Amino acid sequence: MARIQSKKNSTKKEIIMEKAARLFREKGFGAASMRDIAEALGVEAASLYNHIQSKSEILQAICFKVANEFISHLEEVERDSDTTLKKMENIIKVHIRMMLDSYEYVYISDHEWRHLPEPYLSNFLNQRRSYRKRLSDIIQEGINRNEMKNIDPYVAVLTILSAISGIESWHRSRKTITAEILESNMVKYLIEGLKK
Repeated sequence: MARIQSKKNSTKKEIIMEKAARLFREKGFGAASMRDIAEALGVEAASLYNHIQSKSEILQAICFKVANEFISHLEEVERDSDTTLKKMENIIKVHIRMMLDSYEYVYISDHEWRHLPEPYLSNFLNQRRSYRKRLSDIIQEGINRNEMKNIDPYVAVLTILSAISGIESWHRSRKTITAEILESNMVKYLIEGLKK
């Protein structure tokens, strides 16, 4: 029987999550089976259960890994003494970088969260609402300090997050521009849209 081969510094669970994320993106969470994941890993389906209980557990791990990374970074930014524009630039850069470096995880977190079982679904949605509210609060603070245009903060957050999710198209394309150019241009356009 084949064994799950660990990449350098990756746990077996992380390897399973990486393969599963790719399958969930390609086939959708509902259509991907534990057997599919096992085949992608080159192991028997039964051996997967030594490391993971179900594909729902994998989905939970992916969604909350992404959410926790964004929240941890936001907490750092909130503690920082930078201007609100600099804080938003920092947040935008992290979102773009995550879309570039951890695309499949972010994609799953953005598209497949609906399949989370309770109480994980409610927890995830609460975290998501809270995160967006905190971003809106930073923008509102920028407006109050006369650092940003007088725009609706929630609309600004939705616009920024929607623009960044558009990086999916870049991943599916022939990539005629580099990740670095994509990142610098997006940051510039999004920050210019907030500046007073």
